[in-house]
Amino acid sequence: MIILVTTIHVIVCFLLIIIILLQQGKSADLAAAFGGQGSQTAFGPRSTANLLTKSTTWLAGIFVITSITLTVLLQHQTTHRHSVLSGTTSSQSTPKSK
Repeated sequence: MIILVTTIHVIVCFLLIIIILLQQGKSADLAAAFGGQGSQTAFGPRSTANLLTKSTTWLAGIFVITSITLTVLLQHQTTHRHSVLSGTTSSQSTPKSK
């Protein structure tokens, strides 16, 4: 189960990276005001922005759910609750008294 959720989590991470990099910045239309090329895409700026925004929202939700699920699954897998230092020996010496 952990492997399945981890695989979904990694795929969602890569998709989020790709979709966020595809999105247009909020100030991208500022270049058109100064004579630069407008940012026209094949699907039009509004529909693509809405599709990418909705995709980002859904993928972010899935990312949060898989993160919480992995945390819970890994917590349940660890049956022994112990300290990180429970298996180490102390090498600290006691000070000599005068």
